[in-house]
Parts: sequence; structure tokens; C-alpha cells
Amino acid sequence: MLIAVYIVLALAATFRSVYQIIAKFDEAPLAYTLSAVSGVVYIVATIALIKRRGAWRAVAWVALSFELLGVLVVGALSIAVPELFGHDSVWSYFGRGYVFIPLVLPVLGLVWLGRSGGTGGRA
Repeated sequence: MLIAVYIVLALAATFRSVYQIIAKFDEAPLAYTLSAVSGVVYIVATIALIKRRGAWRAVAWVALSFELLGVLVVGALSIAVPELFGHDSVWSYFGRGYVFIPLVLPVLGLVWLGRSGGTGGRA
């Protein structure tokens, strides 16, 4: 289930950011760049969670940690300095536009990685 949600979020964030960058980048370059970065992070996290053995396990830890840090920093900044962004990004307001899934998902992913240890258990 976790991987399925990551796939959906990776596709949604990536395609949304591609459209925003092509159609209206000048309106909110920081927000749309952050959305593109989040899309790439979700893609990398998804692949790493699917493979999750050897080096991919380390990639999953790094990607999910970066994702959590990104949503926390951008979420806090979008509240403290909303004019910095112009428009919402995937991580703005802690993922409010995506029903806070961007905030909860990396936490669940990190917990799952911690519990699965080296066994490579399935989600």
C-alpha cells in the first residue's frame, strides 16, 4: 500500500510541476521548482522502496529523510513567509493541497524501513 501511494504521489507531483513550469513558471518559479524537486524525490523514493536491497536501502533512507525535511522546512516557510512562494508547492503548508499526505508519507516510509530491517519485507 505504501508503495502504491508513493507511485500516485510521484506521478501527481511530477506531472503537475511539468505543467506549471511549462505554462506559468514566471508566476511562481520557487514554488514550481520545489514541486519539481519533490516529484523527483518521490520517484527516487518509490524506486528505492521497490528495490530496497543493498544500496537502494540507503537511497530510500536518504530520499525519505530529504522528503520529510523538505516538507517540514517548506511547510514552515509557507506559513511564516507565504509571499516567498507566490503559489503553493507540493510541500507548502505541510502538503495541505495533497491532504497532508506529503507530511505523513515519509514518516510512514521511515517507520516501515526501520521495521523491515534487512529482511526486505513487502508493504
